Amino acid sequence: MARVSTVRYYQLVLVIAAALAVVAFYSLGSDRQNFSSTTKRIKETHASHNANMNDGDLSSDTNAEQRGSKAASVGEAVRMNTDSINVGTAEEQRPRYFHALMMFTKVDTNQAFQQKFQVAMRSMLKHARFEDGEVLTLHFVSDEPSREIGEKMLEDLLQGATFRCEVSFHNVKVLTEKLFPIVEAMQKHFSAGSGTYYSDAIFFLSVAMHRIMPAEIKQIVQLDLDLKYRTNIRELFEQFNQFPAGAVIGIAREMQPVYRHTFWAYRRENPDSKVGDPPPGGSPGFNSGVMLLDLEAMRRSEPYNQLLEPRSVGRLADKYRFQGHLGDQDFFTMIGMEHPSLFHVLDCAWNRQLCTWWKDHGYGDVFQLYYHCQGPVKIYHGNCNTPIPDD
Repeated sequence: MARVSTVRYYQLVLVIAAALAVVAFYSLGSDRQNFSSTTKRIKETHASHNANMNDGDLSSDTNAEQRGSKAASVGEAVRMNTDSINVGTAEEQRPRYFHALMMFTKVDTNQAFQQKFQVAMRSMLKHARFEDGEVLTLHFVSDEPSREIGEKMLEDLLQGATFRCEVSFHNVKVLTEKLFPIVEAMQKHFSAGSGTYYSDAIFFLSVAMHRIMPAEIKQIVQLDLDLKYRTNIRELFEQFNQFPAGAVIGIAREMQPVYRHTFWAYRRENPDSKVGDPPPGGSPGFNSGVMLLDLEAMRRSEPYNQLLEPRSVGRLADKYRFQGHLGDQDFFTMIGMEHPSLFHVLDCAWNRQLCTWWKDHGYGDVFQLYYHCQGPVKIYHGNCNTPIPDD
């Protein structure tokens, strides 16, 4: 009898164990499915984030050049310090990028450039405010010696940043190779001296940036080094929202009678023209120290892209008897006389130019008509090596 009881006891234990195994199977299976879904979302978020970290690369050539560097770039260091993965969909976690580009060539041999860069970056970072989920990506077009100097300087300058910031350096030689075929024909009209110089092509980067920048980057601001910021740079990006229909570039007026002088032949032949006249009724031309480039709009704009064609450039240069020496600024000024709707004119406060060279070179009687700027200054521009006021 005891043996029968023992057998029944073991049978009961086996039944209970089997039932528990079934429950455990379904329970653990359900948990495994949930874990896999979460892991998938994290991977998708991470993949999306990594893809966005490369948004700032101008070309695959610069990627390869950066990967071959002996030391990690400042941008890589900043990203490593700020990256994080949170559970959620890729769309929810996708950062919003604000792109800004500066020319940074021959800085290694020019102490004045280094000082200007420090003033610009310290004032920008002092006033800049970005929200969680927003990233300021700083692009520097540079030669290798200047890049080495820039990385060392940025290690110190970015220490106090209160927001997420990424940095990308781009090889000036690689970009020049891409730019030269596009801008070669226009250089003879807007470059100093006679003839076309291969190295001058980089001064037309803004003109054709929409053709060499990845499609993922839709908007960018291009900034000179000789600037001092007195407000949050994020507010400058908000100017994109003020672009009228058809506008592709945001830029401030030139604040000296530069183009009154450059257009002298056309003005003599067309005395009733407003070309080169001061604001508000005239067309004084543009200054490229601060520019907003709506790359997506530039890519779509048939009128703008037609103006890049050599025949179009030559026709306008002949019509306006134009021979400049200021690169992209000259090009934008000339096409702006014919196609003003392509431009959103920034208030002078966003590019308060300080140079007064033309005041003492034949235009003192009309100088203040160009130079006047009312209202608080947002960005000082110390062009022609003019000292910038202290705060």
